[in-house]
Amino acid sequence: MNDLPDCGRDRQAYPDFRWVILALLFCATTVNYLDRIVLGNVADTVKTYLGLSEKQYGYIVAAFQTGYAAGLLIAGRVMDWLGARVGYLMAIAAWSAVTCLTGVSNSLGTLIAAQCVMGLAAAGNFPAAIKAVAEWFPARQRSLATSLFNSGPSVALVVGPPIIAWLLIGTGSWRLTFVVMGSVGFVLVAVWPFVYRRPLHLSNLEGGVHESPRAARLRWSRLLTHRETFGIMIGKFCTDPVWWFYIAWLPSYLARNRDFDIMKIGLTLPVIYGLAIIGGNFAGWTAGFLIRRGWKPRNARKMVMLTCALCMPVSAFAVYAQQPWAAILLVSLANAAHNGWSANIFTLVGDCFKPAAVGSVTGLIGFAGAVGGILISGLASGLIIEHFGYVPIFLLMGALHPLAMVFVHMLVKPGEPIDP
Repeated sequence: MNDLPDCGRDRQAYPDFRWVILALLFCATTVNYLDRIVLGNVADTVKTYLGLSEKQYGYIVAAFQTGYAAGLLIAGRVMDWLGARVGYLMAIAAWSAVTCLTGVSNSLGTLIAAQCVMGLAAAGNFPAAIKAVAEWFPARQRSLATSLFNSGPSVALVVGPPIIAWLLIGTGSWRLTFVVMGSVGFVLVAVWPFVYRRPLHLSNLEGGVHESPRAARLRWSRLLTHRETFGIMIGKFCTDPVWWFYIAWLPSYLARNRDFDIMKIGLTLPVIYGLAIIGGNFAGWTAGFLIRRGWKPRNARKMVMLTCALCMPVSAFAVYAQQPWAAILLVSLANAAHNGWSANIFTLVGDCFKPAAVGSVTGLIGFAGAVGGILISGLASGLIIEHFGYVPIFLLMGALHPLAMVFVHMLVKPGEPIDP
């Protein structure tokens, strides 16, 4: 009782403190996405100001994905090595600084460089958050916990567009918009070290194993010997481009094909991503419900993922909708289904691997998703839209989740968590 620092740490012995940690992860993920969506929401203004074509904008999107892919390979190992407390703090500080500095870009080259570095920094978010969930939560609660913190991107996409539109209109400067949005992350940087700690109750968690730092130093070659790694990697490679497509291209689609102005876009996107939050959290809860009813965790998550995947072909018909409200509802379905899919495929990592490997495996699957984003939502989307319009790319986005589900089902089977 006389050791005040230890008294502060003693609260970690109570598993209920995990919900405080989850709230912190949610805030960090929300800030991460607020910074990531600034460019997409001011894209038309930036393209006009710098004279960029759709294809050149696609290069900028691909630059972010390239940095993100490389960053995930690094971040997963860094988080397993340093832990979520130190590693996450470094990532938050880095991506916030880069967002502010993006405001001084004055050419295609500088924007490409800024977005590449932004991808490197932002990549730290999910490996750290997934690792923290695996450490703090038992298996039956991980999908719900993951879906709750993973609703941060959707919350950012709900509150971000109107805030960004207000900043852009109020300041009259897309540069100041970047600076203001990037500054928000430094508040979290100040709070993080005083709240986040590594749990002391790992050995008491269902499915939790106390790890030493040495146990976390894993070779990728060893992780890649397991078919589960490949199944989840293919799932991410096929489906992450869908999420990136909607983030990067939806505002431009609404502006150019639906004649929405910046304020109307800022009011429409919150509706789309608000429904995505509901869908994602419901999918996370459903997997936990099935597990409580006796389903094996991997089977429960795959069933929910299959349901989400079957919604995607229907949502692709948004591009054919005559009425704007119908298109908005169908795009909302796509984003809700993807959120539900994403919450469960992330949680599969914690089901398939012991906590010591979670950060590294999350980095690998995130890398696969980012490579898919580079090829599809970045390079291919820009070329397809410039030459053929939005119809082919919407149809492609509707087909990728069912394709991914085939590989996930074939390669991810029930079993005990793997200790690489």
